[in-house]
Amino acid sequence: MVRNQIHWEDVKVGDEIPSLSYDIDWRRIVAQVSGSQDFYPVHYDRDFAKSGGHAEIFINTGFTQSLFSRLLTDWVGDEGWLCKLRMEMRRMNRFGDTVVLKGKVTDKYLKDGKHYVELDVWAENAREGITTPSKATVTLPSRG
Repeated sequence: MVRNQIHWEDVKVGDEIPSLSYDIDWRRIVAQVSGSQDFYPVHYDRDFAKSGGHAEIFINTGFTQSLFSRLLTDWVGDEGWLCKLRMEMRRMNRFGDTVVLKGKVTDKYLKDGKHYVELDVWAENAREGITTPSKATVTLPSRG
């Protein structure tokens, strides 16, 4: 797949990055449990989750982090780097939800010869609104 490379000079504070959307269906549940090796039943066993007071099974921390990583690495392209990601998991992304990941540029600066971009990123679903407010730092290549 050939992608256009975004450069530091292309980015302005306030820019929104392309969003990603994921349906939390059985295929995603299997992927998150097997991929993360998190076999705690609250992530795949509805009866277990409900017996613990949860309304439904929900995706785990590692899978949520991987969704943000995909959002950001798709945006920075092959020559950019994801340097830092801080997530706050405040609400659940549950089975049946469509999770949408979004981001907005909040700052850009040059430091030690590297071209940094700071972003507010978040996951949201129709049931809860913003579930996972987060912050990220990336570097982008420069045209100059």
